[in-house]
Amino acid sequence: MILVTGATGFVGRGLVEHLRSTGRRVRLAVREAGDLRDDAIPIGDISFETDWSRALDGVDTVMHLAGRAHVMARERDALTQFRRVNAAGTQRLARQAEAAGVRRFVLLSSAKAAADTTGQRALLETDPTNPRSPYGISKLEGELALWDSARRMEAVVLRPPLVYGPGVGANFRALLGLVDSGLPLPLGAVRNRRSLISRANLVDAIAVAATANEAVGKVFFVTEGPPLSTPALVRGLGLALGKRVRLMAFSPPLMITLAALAGRRETAESLLGSLAVNGSAFRAATGWTPPVVQQMAFNEVAAWYKQTKGSR
Repeated sequence: MILVTGATGFVGRGLVEHLRSTGRRVRLAVREAGDLRDDAIPIGDISFETDWSRALDGVDTVMHLAGRAHVMARERDALTQFRRVNAAGTQRLARQAEAAGVRRFVLLSSAKAAADTTGQRALLETDPTNPRSPYGISKLEGELALWDSARRMEAVVLRPPLVYGPGVGANFRALLGLVDSGLPLPLGAVRNRRSLISRANLVDAIAVAATANEAVGKVFFVTEGPPLSTPALVRGLGLALGKRVRLMAFSPPLMITLAALAGRRETAESLLGSLAVNGSAFRAATGWTPPVVQQMAFNEVAAWYKQTKGSR
């Protein structure tokens, strides 16, 4: 039996569907009874107080996807809010999973547990970690909590970069809208490098991590290919959407300054900055290769966007 936390989230929905398609028995950990189905158990808010005993009963493998990715601007002390779920919550689950006799624990962390930005060289797992954001710090602390808790349990940590696919929201959906508009975009001078992975490829990698003996006790970046610049990403999405892409050359530092004045600095840095990671170690250790080529993944998310763009 596999327990999937965060089962109703963007990645979790895809993972549950993938596991079921391969005949795996899956149990869903959900937040509230309103999400309850025959194969789901409500566990409430995730924190250092969560009782996972019912959810863990009879479970052999845990795939821990649940976590907090955002804190509302009105909430004070963002680091405390992130730590409650991503660090203390992971520690609580890992300790109870160890006590329950769980064999394999796969933690979906984040590339931001290693760093928030990078230079031209893609990060390796052997590089020193240096997260600066509250989110990244809390995700790294969650990894450390797992290693501290896993004595007999086989633990694997995956650090994906930006994840996209049908159903994606936030900045990636907004970028799809900009490309679909056909308007000139001021991105021609951007020379960044960003790694990314489609949801379909990520859930396949998670499933592999749950069975590969060579993955045990290790941390891996997982990507679907070489890093892309934002202009290259925009061109790929334009091809998928059937839209002509027109790029104008504006100064990236100036665009970040203007975005900061508008209260959108984080969005601009995500679009214009670099976060590149090297995923070759996971492929070498497990033999994994992405089942979906990147342009096909762009085509899939573009088709979904065109079908749903009028619903928001």
